[in-house]
Amino acid sequence: MYNTNFFFLTALLVSLSGCCNIQQAGHQSISAGYVPQQEGISTTAITVAETERIINVLASDEMMGRKTFTPSIDKAADFIAGEFKKAGLQTLSGEKSYLQSFALVRAMPLQIEVLLGGVAKESKEVLIITNQPQLSITEKSGYTIASIAAGQRLQQAAKELLAQNKNLIIAVDKSYASSFGNLARLKAQQFKTSNNVIFILTNEMPTTFNINATHQITEQKMANVVAVITGKSKKDEYVVFSGHYDHLGVGKAINGDSIYNGANDDAAGTTAVVMLAKYFKQLNNNERTLVFAAFTAEEVGGFGSQYFSKQLNADKVVAMFNIEMIGTESKWGKNSAYITGYDKTNMGKILANDLVGSDFRFYPDPYPAQQLFYRSDNATLARLGVPAHTISTSKMDIEPHYHKLSDEVSTLDLVNMTEIISAIALSAKSIIAGIETPSRVKVDELR
Repeated sequence: MYNTNFFFLTALLVSLSGCCNIQQAGHQSISAGYVPQQEGISTTAITVAETERIINVLASDEMMGRKTFTPSIDKAADFIAGEFKKAGLQTLSGEKSYLQSFALVRAMPLQIEVLLGGVAKESKEVLIITNQPQLSITEKSGYTIASIAAGQRLQQAAKELLAQNKNLIIAVDKSYASSFGNLARLKAQQFKTSNNVIFILTNEMPTTFNINATHQITEQKMANVVAVITGKSKKDEYVVFSGHYDHLGVGKAINGDSIYNGANDDAAGTTAVVMLAKYFKQLNNNERTLVFAAFTAEEVGGFGSQYFSKQLNADKVVAMFNIEMIGTESKWGKNSAYITGYDKTNMGKILANDLVGSDFRFYPDPYPAQQLFYRSDNATLARLGVPAHTISTSKMDIEPHYHKLSDEVSTLDLVNMTEIISAIALSAKSIIAGIETPSRVKVDELR
């Protein structure tokens, strides 16, 4: 960490032990041993037994800490995909399997020569983003010429231009000379693409130019695991449930243990995503399309969620429930969790309204100084205006097992964790039904 469906008039709450308790809607009792139900529909998707089964696999020693770019994370991805398949979920449009495969590309410059109007530019005045080992570009190559003028926000303007997915030559005003090198950060986020983008520090782009470059290209392959339940009346509107399934891998042994199992961070969130997927599939009455995503590479830069965000039209994503570290009690005790960025949309209020009558409470993030809203997989979609928030219980000021070898299943409260998953299911009912639509994030107000 940090670098759902009920409708209409009556709700049934069924004891995990098999005893039943029927209550009117608006008075759902979320307490140990209960799982949310919809009238006339029985589901066994959200139970303590399921929580225990799934998290014990994801956080087992066999997964070797689920580190990005290792075989162990592939094993975890296969397990999650298998759970989606058994539940009968669909794959994301355009994907042949539940694995949303992609590659992170590293391009090391070996030689760069740039002539503008016959005048050579220094290498420090040129930045090339490419996946191609050899480039030869002139004014006849059909590239779009763009510019970043003085007074603009350099990084933001550059990202907006990159989002055009075109072959670009971008003239960057010389007023950015001292910060031009910061654009190199964009190279660390390269996904495989056929487009080339050349930033040149210059106040004028001559009508003639000649650019030749040689790069050493390496690829690092990875995959999100994504499944879908198509909506009935609003299938082009998406509600995303997500968590990251990667962790830290294997480190130096302490007291004979060297595996960072990452039970709370974030096998817990991934377990919730799998259980919610099964739950909503069993209900099968969602008006909006539901997308369930287990992200890779959160711990090494959030690359999984970044790639995922590029595959959906953000304007069509009405809400994102990102789930992180829900295996321990929050600072308020049981039956509670917090929502990061609570004040940035009205989504938290919608969730609270759907929980009226229950014992569960969502609170605003109590750790604002830690900037958690920007430190998890919700951030990428939030920066595109999506009401994207992280739900967590982690006491980030005193969490004893965070990023430690001791983050194991034995340290978690699986009964309380199951209640949290039930609460997320209940709280999402109006959004999933298409009755409520959260307000959008005001992107220009983000840091």
